[in-house]
Amino acid sequence: MAGSAAEAQTPSGPPERRIIKPTSGWAPVRLRELWEYRELLYFLTWRDIKVRYKQAILGIAWVVVQPLLAIVVFGVVFNLVLGVDSGDPNVPYPVMTFAALLPWQLFSGSLQRAGTSMVSNAGLLTKVYFPRLVIPVSGVLAGLVDFAIAFVVFLIMMFAYGMTPTWQIVFLPFLVLLAMATALGFGLWLAALNVLYRDVQYIIPYLIQMWLFISPVAYPLDDVTGPLRYLYGLNPMAGVVQGFRWCLYGDRAPDTLLFVAIGIVSVVLVSGLYYFRRTERRFADVV
Repeated sequence: MAGSAAEAQTPSGPPERRIIKPTSGWAPVRLRELWEYRELLYFLTWRDIKVRYKQAILGIAWVVVQPLLAIVVFGVVFNLVLGVDSGDPNVPYPVMTFAALLPWQLFSGSLQRAGTSMVSNAGLLTKVYFPRLVIPVSGVLAGLVDFAIAFVVFLIMMFAYGMTPTWQIVFLPFLVLLAMATALGFGLWLAALNVLYRDVQYIIPYLIQMWLFISPVAYPLDDVTGPLRYLYGLNPMAGVVQGFRWCLYGDRAPDTLLFVAIGIVSVVLVSGLYYFRRTERRFADVV
C-alpha cells in the first residue's frame, strides 16, 4: 500500500504530520476504521448506483426487465421444453423462478462489482489513503436498491396469481444478509487476485454463469436427489435460494443445506477479509 501523509494545522504549534506506513504480515481487519469512513462508503455506493443507469435508455427499468426476461427464457427452455415445473401445483413456475432470481441477482451483481472493484477504481487507490475494504463493500451494498425494486415487482406477481407471502417472510432479511456475505466473501478473494492477475476479470462472468446452472434457480431443489444433493451442500447459494422460497410462499423448509451454507460463507468471508488485508499493501503499486 502506498504510504500517505496528512497534515493538520494546530493553533499552538507547527503542523502535525501523520505518516501512514504499510502493514506487514497478516494484518488484522479494522472494522472500526471502516466505520470511520462510512461517509465515503455511502458516496461510493451511491456513485455505483448512478453510474450503472446513467445514459441508459430504460434506466432503472432494467431492474424489472432483467428478471422478467430470465423468467421467459427459463419458462420456455425448462418448463415447456424439458417439462420442469415448480413441484407444487399451487405454485406457478414463474413465481418459483422469480423467488430464486431475487437472491441470485443480488448475489451475482454484487460479486461482479466487488470482484472488479479494485481495478475499476485504480485512480482512487493511487491518490489518497482510505481503507481499501470500502470499495468492494460499496459494490455489494449497491445491489440492495435493485433488490428492493425487484422485490416489489415479485410481490405484485404473487398478488396477480392470487398468492400472499407466508409468515416466514420475517426471516428474509437474514437470508438477504447471507447472500450479500456470500458475494462479499468470494468478491474479496477475486478483487485481490484481480489486482495481481488481470485474467481474473475475464473469468468472473463465466464463473457466475456456471454458478447459475448449479444453483436451483430454474428448477426446484427437490429435483436434485442422491449423492448429487450432498455436493449441492458445497454451494451456499443453494441454501439461500431454498430459504427464499420457504420465506416467500411456504416451500419446503431449508434443511442442513442452509447450515452448511452458513458455515462455508463464514469461512470464505473471514479468510477473504484477511487475504484482502494481507495483499492490499501492494494494490497501489501494481494496479
